[in-house]
Amino acid sequence: MAPSSIPDSWHVKRLSGALGAEVRGLDLAATTVADIDIIKSLLLEHLVLFFPDQSPSKPEHIAFGRHFGELEGHPNLKDSNNVEFPELFELVATQGGVADEWHTDITFQDSPALMSILHMVKCPEVGGDTMWTSLYAAYEELSAPMKALCEGLTALHDALPHNRPDKMAIHPVVRVHPVTGRKALYVNEHFTRRIVEMSAAESDVLLTFLTRWVSQPRFTVRNAWNEGTIAMWDNRCTQHFVLNDFVGERIIQRVTIMGDEVTGVAPSPWPSYLREGRLSATSRHDRQLYMYLKSRAE
Repeated sequence: MAPSSIPDSWHVKRLSGALGAEVRGLDLAATTVADIDIIKSLLLEHLVLFFPDQSPSKPEHIAFGRHFGELEGHPNLKDSNNVEFPELFELVATQGGVADEWHTDITFQDSPALMSILHMVKCPEVGGDTMWTSLYAAYEELSAPMKALCEGLTALHDALPHNRPDKMAIHPVVRVHPVTGRKALYVNEHFTRRIVEMSAAESDVLLTFLTRWVSQPRFTVRNAWNEGTIAMWDNRCTQHFVLNDFVGERIIQRVTIMGDEVTGVAPSPWPSYLREGRLSATSRHDRQLYMYLKSRAE
């Protein structure tokens, strides 16, 4: 995006080499169509954006989210105190009660979250920071043989962290962003269970490597929160991690834009690695994969 397309009143500050930018000088509750187009371009460039000093109301937060697509409440975690605004999910945590694993939101669905927009309503003075990592950078810094291997693989994701292991989806290990055309490494430690085309032992080795690889500091940006900040990120090419290191109340409100088809580089050239006659002796993830593939074939 040409710098001249950004209004003079806006100030955009890049936050790390891999991803992230802070944007000041606008009111997200009063954005125009032209403003939204600029924000979309900035998000494609920086992957995660931070807008300090906003503090929108719940209706304003929802209205801003609708500029980017269809909103959907969390599929598994219900907010019983927020029945008036089902599109908005509120999470209240104290003494570190957060999901402190690297993840992309709800990859256990066939069409996962496209984007998330979070409002930090209340945060402790110290701790509870969030980190994001660029899945573009993680893919691009793999060796050529590892890229070629990953581009031919798919992986099973499930909602076990939400006590719903029956909710599953299979996605390519390397996905192609539908707008930029860039490749992103699309596995995460929170929801990804099994490489479909590998044995359980091989899958464990590769997933352990890949999920650690994406967390390298040079791929990441870290944000220390202030109340009233809005953050938005592209779930198609990032993961995030909340540091479980705080004492005190941490309240976030989030809307989620759903969802798009996850497209790989090419169909996998290899079949699923399953030995149906030995399922009783295999891992839970093998049996889970078998049941998922069987349900799709019926």
